[in-house]
Amino acid sequence: MFRKKAGLTERLEALDQAAQIGAPYLSQRNREGLERVAKAGAERRALSGDHTVVGFFGATGSGKTSLFNAVVGEDLGKAAARRPTTSSPLAAIWEPDGSEELLDWLGVEDRRARQGEFARGAGPLILLDLPDFDSVEASNRAIAERLAGQVDVLVWVSDPEKYADSVIHDQFIRPHANHSAVTLAVLNKSDLLAAGDVGTVADSYAGLLRDDGLTNVQVVPTSTLTGTGIDDLRAAIAKVAKAHTAQTARIEADIRSVAEGYAGVRGAGGVAKNAKRDMDAVLAQAAGADRIAETTAAAYRKRLRERTGWLLTSWITRFKPDPLRRLGLREASDEIGVHRSSMPELDAASKAVANRGVRDYAGAVADGLPHEWSAAVADRAEEVSAGLPAELDRAVARTTLPAEPSKGWSLLTVIQWLALLAALVGVLWYLLVAFVPGVLTPLLGGDLVPDVEGWPIPTLLIMAGLLTGLVIGLISAVFGGMLGSGVKRRTRSAVQKQVAEVSQTAVVEPLLAIREDYSRFAERIAVAAG
Repeated sequence: MFRKKAGLTERLEALDQAAQIGAPYLSQRNREGLERVAKAGAERRALSGDHTVVGFFGATGSGKTSLFNAVVGEDLGKAAARRPTTSSPLAAIWEPDGSEELLDWLGVEDRRARQGEFARGAGPLILLDLPDFDSVEASNRAIAERLAGQVDVLVWVSDPEKYADSVIHDQFIRPHANHSAVTLAVLNKSDLLAAGDVGTVADSYAGLLRDDGLTNVQVVPTSTLTGTGIDDLRAAIAKVAKAHTAQTARIEADIRSVAEGYAGVRGAGGVAKNAKRDMDAVLAQAAGADRIAETTAAAYRKRLRERTGWLLTSWITRFKPDPLRRLGLREASDEIGVHRSSMPELDAASKAVANRGVRDYAGAVADGLPHEWSAAVADRAEEVSAGLPAELDRAVARTTLPAEPSKGWSLLTVIQWLALLAALVGVLWYLLVAFVPGVLTPLLGGDLVPDVEGWPIPTLLIMAGLLTGLVIGLISAVFGGMLGSGVKRRTRSAVQKQVAEVSQTAVVEPLLAIREDYSRFAERIAVAAG
C-alpha cells in the first residue's frame, strides 16, 4: 500500500512531536532546532499567506541598504530621521492590507506602505532591509539571525571585497544551504570591477555558493551607482513572488535542514530473541538459584525423613535446623512483596555477574540505535542495575518452594507407627511373662509364649516391627534422594520464572521504552521529511 504524502501542516506537527519524543535524548541544540522550525512554520502558516516576505541580508559595507532603496525606488532610509543607520528592520510593503499581524510576528516596527504593485502579478510583497549580519552590535546581529529564520526569501548581498569571506559563508550562508529554492545572490558594487571581470567574479561567487550547498542559485551583479542589474534583481524577486510558493518552499527547506541529520532513520525493530533468555540465566545465577534449589531439596529430604524414617532414629533429625528457615525462605509465595529472605546480599562477584547480564542485554537493546539513544540505554542500564539486588531478593521471596512432601507419604508414617507398636507389644509381652506372668495366664493358659513354626510370637512381633520400620526408612531414603533431584529441578525452574518476571519489569521494560521512543521518533521524522 502506498502511503499518501503528508501535507505541510501534518509534517510540521510530526516535527514538533519528534522534538517532544526526542527531548530526553537529543542535545539541547538539536531539540531546540526541531522545536523552532515546527513552531515558526506553524506560526507563519497561520499568518498572511498572500504576502511574500523578502529579506535583504548583507555584511557591513556591502551596500545592502543602498541596493534595497534602489529596488524599492526610493531612499527610504533618508526619509526617516529616526533611522539614520540600518540598526532595525525596515519594511517596504506593497498591498499592506492583512500584513499587520505578519509584521508583528517578524518584529518589524518601521513599516512603509508603497503604492501600486511591485510588479505585474507579483501580488502582496514585503521587502525588508535588515541590520548587517556581521555587525559589531550584538543586538543587530541577533535581529539578522532571527529574521533569516523567518523570511520567505533570502537575498544574500555581497561585494567584490567580501564575497569570498569564509566567515560569511561558514556562519551565515552555509547554515541555509537547503534554501536554494528561496535564495537570491547579489554581487553588489560591480562597478568596482572591470567590465570583463564582472562575469568571472560572479561565477566565482556562484561556485562558492555551490560549495556551501546552494544549488541552482544565480548570482545577479548589481551596482547602485550605475543602475546595473537593478531591473534584473527586481525581475528575480517578482518571479518568486508571482509563483506564490515561497512560503511553502521556505518552510519545507527549514524542515529539511533540521531533519537531514536523521535522514533515512528507521524504526529500531526488535531485540534478539535470545537476549532476554541469556540475561535471565545470568540473573538467576546471581540470585543464587542453584543454592536455593539445593537448599529446598535438602529441606524436602529432611522433612521426608522426619515423616517416614525409622522412628528409632528419625527423631534425631528433628533437632537439626531446617535448611530453608535458616535462609529465611518460606515454602509459600510472598505475593504482597513485603517479605525478605535472609540470604546474604549479593557479594561483589554476584553483583558483577548481574551487572554483566544487564549490560549484555542493554547492548542488544542499543544495537542499531543512534548514539544519543544508545547512550540513554547504557545510562538507564546503570540505574536499573543499582536496584536489581533488592528486586532479585524479592523474586526469591515470591517463589513457591516445593519443600513439603506430599500427603501420600502419610501412609508410610502410619505403617511406621504400627510397626513400632508391634515391636513394643512384643517387648511388653516378654516383660509381662518375666515379671507378672499371672496377667497373661487367663488369656493364654499355660503356654505364655506361643510360637509359629518354632518362632515365638513376641519375637516375630519385635522382628517384624523393627525390620518393617527399617525397610520403610531405607525405601523413603532412596526415594527421597530421587525425589530430591526433582525438587531441585522444580525449585530452580520456579526461581528462574520469578527472576524472568523481575527482569521484565525492572530491566526489559525500562530499556525497551527507549528503543520504542526511537521508533516513534523515527516514524515522526519520516513523516516530517515527507
